[in-house]
Amino acid sequence: MKIATWNVNSVRKRTGHLIALLDRLKPDVLVLQELKAQDEQFPHAAVETAGYKVGVVGQKGFNGVALLSRHPVEITQRALPGGDSDVQSRYIEGRVQTSKGPLTVGGIYLPNGNPIGTDKFTYKLDWMKRLQLHAKALLAREEMFVLCGDYNVCPTDVDVFNPAAFAGDALCQPQSRAAFRTLLNLGLTDAVRALHPSGRQYTYWDYQAGAWPRDFGLRIDHLLLSPQAADRLTAVGIERDERGQPEPSDHVPVWCDLDAT
Repeated sequence: MKIATWNVNSVRKRTGHLIALLDRLKPDVLVLQELKAQDEQFPHAAVETAGYKVGVVGQKGFNGVALLSRHPVEITQRALPGGDSDVQSRYIEGRVQTSKGPLTVGGIYLPNGNPIGTDKFTYKLDWMKRLQLHAKALLAREEMFVLCGDYNVCPTDVDVFNPAAFAGDALCQPQSRAAFRTLLNLGLTDAVRALHPSGRQYTYWDYQAGAWPRDFGLRIDHLLLSPQAADRLTAVGIERDERGQPEPSDHVPVWCDLDAT
């Protein structure tokens, strides 16, 4: 099964890109972030015509996540547990049955956290603590799961083109990186680094200052696998060419293949 994630940065603006990606990549499950659309504004008809069932947690103007599946799927979460007062649309989770057992896929749009020293950074760290608790609950099931999406964290200096320039950015703060490592230390596997343990594997290039042609990128989109999923990992990919499309998202899709058939 191919599990993919993509921060589409406005699904209405990039519906054509999305349909082309579904046709080309044919993911079994794709999670989207930063829809910038309410549920009823999502291009349901076009995606369903492409062969996908859709779950959407939209929000007016910003945020918003979706889960697309080629298979019957039960949407099990429409928000990250533990945040009853959190009104931001940043998490969706679905459960698909495979011949190897159930597979849960969580779609994440983790808060950016900038600027440091404000409530936005506190919100980011609190959100990551909630994610850690939810990951523990999922691990207790001893089943396959993938927590994937835009984490807004560069795990190491290798994952940022200029570490010095980002020393004051929430994406690279010691607290952000420590929270990401805590997820890994629970027993999760970073799919990209499992098969590409070194070197630049960027997933994001800013629209400003010629970042894309100069390859000034960041790795902030991740797929974290449970032990049961990691045991079945066969391939990973970063759809780098997507960034070179006309009017692209500033993120590109990232995917992994699991032997789950």
